[in-house]
Amino acid sequence: MGKGKAEKGDVEEEVERGNWDNQCDFFLSCLGYAVGLGNVWRFPYLCYEHGGVTFLIAYVTMLLISGLPLFFLELVLGQYAGKGPIKLFGRIAPAFKGLGYGMLMISFLVVIYYNMIIAWTIYYTFAGFASELPWTYCGTGNLTSRDCFQRDQEQVCFNASRDDTFWDKKCTSVSDVCDHFGMTEAAERDDTDRLQCNNGSMDILLNRVYPRVSPSEDYFKRTMLGLEPDSSWSNMGGLKWELVLCLAAAWTIVCLCLIKGVQSSGKVVYFTALFPYLVLVILLIRGLTLDGAYDGIVFYVVPTAEKMANLGKIGVWSAAATQIFYSLGPSFGGLITLSSYNKFTNNCHRDAILIAFANCGTSIFAGFVIFSIIGFMAKQADLPVDEVIKGGPGLAFIAYPEAVTQMPVPQLWSFLFFGMLITLGLDSQFTMTETITTAIMDQYPNLRAHKGKVVIFASIIGFILGLTMCTRGGIFMFELINWYSASWGLLICAITEIIVIMYAYGFRNFLENIEEMGIKLPTIMKYYWLSMWMVVTPIVLCFVLIMNFVQYSPAYSPSYTQENYYFPTGIQFLGWIMALVAVFFILIGVAFQIYNRKKNGKPTDFKSMISPNEKWGSALVVNAPKKPMGLDNQTYVKDEFSYNKYSADTTY
Repeated sequence: MGKGKAEKGDVEEEVERGNWDNQCDFFLSCLGYAVGLGNVWRFPYLCYEHGGVTFLIAYVTMLLISGLPLFFLELVLGQYAGKGPIKLFGRIAPAFKGLGYGMLMISFLVVIYYNMIIAWTIYYTFAGFASELPWTYCGTGNLTSRDCFQRDQEQVCFNASRDDTFWDKKCTSVSDVCDHFGMTEAAERDDTDRLQCNNGSMDILLNRVYPRVSPSEDYFKRTMLGLEPDSSWSNMGGLKWELVLCLAAAWTIVCLCLIKGVQSSGKVVYFTALFPYLVLVILLIRGLTLDGAYDGIVFYVVPTAEKMANLGKIGVWSAAATQIFYSLGPSFGGLITLSSYNKFTNNCHRDAILIAFANCGTSIFAGFVIFSIIGFMAKQADLPVDEVIKGGPGLAFIAYPEAVTQMPVPQLWSFLFFGMLITLGLDSQFTMTETITTAIMDQYPNLRAHKGKVVIFASIIGFILGLTMCTRGGIFMFELINWYSASWGLLICAITEIIVIMYAYGFRNFLENIEEMGIKLPTIMKYYWLSMWMVVTPIVLCFVLIMNFVQYSPAYSPSYTQENYYFPTGIQFLGWIMALVAVFFILIGVAFQIYNRKKNGKPTDFKSMISPNEKWGSALVVNAPKKPMGLDNQTYVKDEFSYNKYSADTTY
């Protein structure tokens, strides 16, 4: 790290904070942070829901006008100041010190539930080593539901007796099934020679008589999660010790990889950031050879007049903006934290563009992988493509595992797929955990000498809080945090951040900071960034925020039955608190700063509260010598850099 005219001890303190060993460490860490589980399970679902190629167009557009500008802005902030979000915002605009804490709280909430996904993937990884994948067929034990249905098992029953079907974990006569649901056996058979039920007015196919549950869904909900008929918020059930052990393993991996700070995590990402691409390539090659893959790809990329008409719908643009925003990960504090360990002269402009487009390209590439498999599943189930795909955890832990069972050597594909999910999740988890530990050590610099202990402590706290999701009703807590933690509060943080930097700190000052780091922006790029930062991006973010409120629906979760379980009003209120906790911290930060500055005799007028304080400066300056009485507060970097140019200026 470069040095200004600071005292020897000050320089040593800053060096102790740590830096990336090389540029590749930072690049892969940022790439791994941006490319996460959402690229594999949320992006393809949104593509399906909004017409495939239509969503791709909206997605790339939103990358250019909202995601990329925020991504570059945060890389510049972190690299220039060499500090995490808590210290940074308190120095650049004292009134908004709480903004850094708000970002930290969002990362804290996400860290708790995100590692639970990794725990689930660890569970599936080990379960996949069995001689037969346990979600291949419906079982006969108590953990299997009555409505579990598997086509091969049904065929066995039908071959044994043309009057039987598979129901209630065994071969059962169709007449008994019809009687159970208050119907009678129909006189006519369907096109496949199967018996039907009659409700008194018409014949009904058996798959319409009751909602059939696939073995993979049954395994996910009843074996892995441990849901029971009476599971609810008032009856969460006991701990599932298999999940506790998997969560402990997930936190142990995170702890070991971060225990030496960016020097250790920077090496781990060489594997965790690149391994998913290897697996995606292997899965794509395999997926394209499957029967039905072509139908899935066609659904994904071929435009139709009906699909293109969706570009006129506001919901498509809202979904694309939300996805690109959450995919790149600004306003969590993670990007600022990662770039704060950069060398002062690193070209973060190049990094921002490469990483953002790599992230977008990964989503699109993963879409080809996923839709080739979805096409295969649709062919096997004799269903249209749009009736096979499911979003969220259901896509990763129900649809994909089911597809794996239909491939040769399913154990191999299971290992590759869940191994990929683990590495995708770990990269994002590394950065969010690093954000929390960096904030602690920035706030209490004496703890930097005990970096390992801080990481261990943070991991233990994360593990303890995650135990609520290891109960038999733990999916309810998981969905509550997933639903609310990174919603309105995150968008409000992003809007506040860009307004503070562009209008309070000033866009001219910000551009000068970029130049100080030796980054030369081409004229056309300078006008692009300014137009985005000053006008377009804030408007887009406000639009997404408003649409999030307009399209709000209460949180719900999968339940023991096929019906979704909508959470009680009191639990929804708890979710709202999670969603707005960042806003609370921003407001509390303003009040605290006013009180603290009055107490210390510092001005609290509007201009002073939004102007950089005496500690603000580049990462080259650790502690500037105190200015002589009556002179401007100078930092002596390059002999011409002074703080007084950062005073608030209403012309910005």
